[in-house]
This record gives sequence, structure tokens and C-alpha cells, in this order.
Amino acid sequence: MKRISAELLFEVKNNLGEGPLWHPQEACLYWVDIERGLLYRSKPALTAYTKTHFDTQLGAFCFKKEGGFILATGEGFFNWDYGQRSPKLIWNPLPTRPGVRLNDGKVDPAGRFWAGSIDTEQNKAELYRLDPDGSQHTFLRNIGISNGLGWSPDRQTMYYTDSYQYTIFAFDYEPDTGAISNQRKFIQLPKTGSKTVPDGLCVDAEGCVWSAQWNGWQIVRYDPEGKPLLSVKVPAQRVTSCCFGGENNSLLFITTARTGLNESELADQPHAGDVFVIQTNTIGLATHFYG
Repeated sequence: MKRISAELLFEVKNNLGEGPLWHPQEACLYWVDIERGLLYRSKPALTAYTKTHFDTQLGAFCFKKEGGFILATGEGFFNWDYGQRSPKLIWNPLPTRPGVRLNDGKVDPAGRFWAGSIDTEQNKAELYRLDPDGSQHTFLRNIGISNGLGWSPDRQTMYYTDSYQYTIFAFDYEPDTGAISNQRKFIQLPKTGSKTVPDGLCVDAEGCVWSAQWNGWQIVRYDPEGKPLLSVKVPAQRVTSCCFGGENNSLLFITTARTGLNESELADQPHAGDVFVIQTNTIGLATHFYG
């Protein structure tokens, strides 16, 4: 397997950097620090950034076609736009148990927002879908850590990660209805002898899946059959997610975390929690907008 190395883009020391998403019209990179409730937005030149704080954990977000955002938070799904004082609640499907919140999410090719929850204590997390017509759906149950989502270029396959099971699943996906079926394992990482688990992911125009590996120090690119093709080495242990962007949609942006690392571990990886980038030899799929 070929190996290349990512470069530092932003030194931000996020506790739990996640959910990078490229806005093609603004030519800006967005991402979150889940634990601090921060939404970051880069400048178009990728030389600086701004951030907005929310009074809740911010698991994921998506862009709306008409402008603004849908936020997946510790208190459910919210509607929000820049300049708005407080987000407006749309739907809170979460139980009242402590430690449960929305985690990773992404918009599908038809403009629906999928986001799942995290519930490591009871393994009763779920996968939800919020549709532009306002309808609300719950799909999977008994999940540990709902994570990375993506769709194949032909819109026939949905990829979905349950980090608690060390597994990326594949589903048959119906674009018109959003139905998923035929759940099967796409990638299964070893549950014994390693603490490396699959986290966020994205898909490129060749149908390959780029999977961030928490505790693995890398992004791995898999072909559509699940064969590992490429390792992108990252100087941070807890690699959380990735997305394509840039002028030609060929830059891969990578988020990382520093949460849970002790002082000795942090001393060995001073860029834990920072954002990285690498020029790839492929292009990513276009960012989908909600609506």
C-alpha cells in the first residue's frame, strides 16, 4: 500500500475536531470542535479562519441550498444562519439519558440530511434522517457510535460507519426514496490487539472510500471492493474525518482530536487536534446541499 504524508493547514488544537465540509461557492472550509461547541470557517485563501460558539455540543452540520445551516447537536437538529442569535429547534429525537448526542452527519445526493447519535453506555444509538419536506425518519438502532457517511458516484450504495463495531457498512441505496437495504460489511478492522477504529469518511469520483482512523494516525483509501490502496499519514493519533475541496476538488482536508490524550502523548504529537491537508491525484464528489 502506497504511503504519503499530510501537511499542517491550521493549528487550532481542537478537543474533538470533526465534520470538515467544503463550501464550493464560498471556497471555504468549515469544520467543528464537537466538545467546545465551535463551528469554524476558513478564509477562501485558507490562510486564516473564524469561529462561532454554540451553547451545546456540535456533532455535525450541513449547508442549506437557500443559505444557512442545519446543525446536529447535543440537543437535536437545529436551523441556524449567520447573525441569528440562537438556533431554532427542528427535531430532537434523542433520549434523555446522559452522554447521548448527535454525532457525524452528511447530506445525501437527494438533499436529505442524515445524522446518527452516540451512546457508548447502552449501545442504543440510532441513525436519523431529516428531509427537506420536514419529514423525520429513524433507520438503524442499537448502534454504539454512529459515524462516517458517504454515497457512491452512481448513487446506488451508501457507506456508514459504526465505530463501536470497528466496521464500515455498505447498503443498497434508493435515491428517489432514500430507502436503504441489504446491510453488509464493507470494512472490518480488528477488534482485538488494536485500538484503531474507523471514524469519518468521504468518497471520491472513482468510487473509492477515504476512511479516517481514530488511533490509527492515518486516512486509508479503499477501492470499491474494500481493498486498501493508499495511506495518508497524519502526525496526530486521533484522526477523525476528511473531505475533498479546493479549486479542483482535489485537496483532502483532515480533522483530528486531542481529547483523552495524556500529557506524555500530547508532548509526542504537538499537532494533535489540528487540521491538515494533502494534494491528491483524484477528485472528490461535489458537496451536497440540504433542500
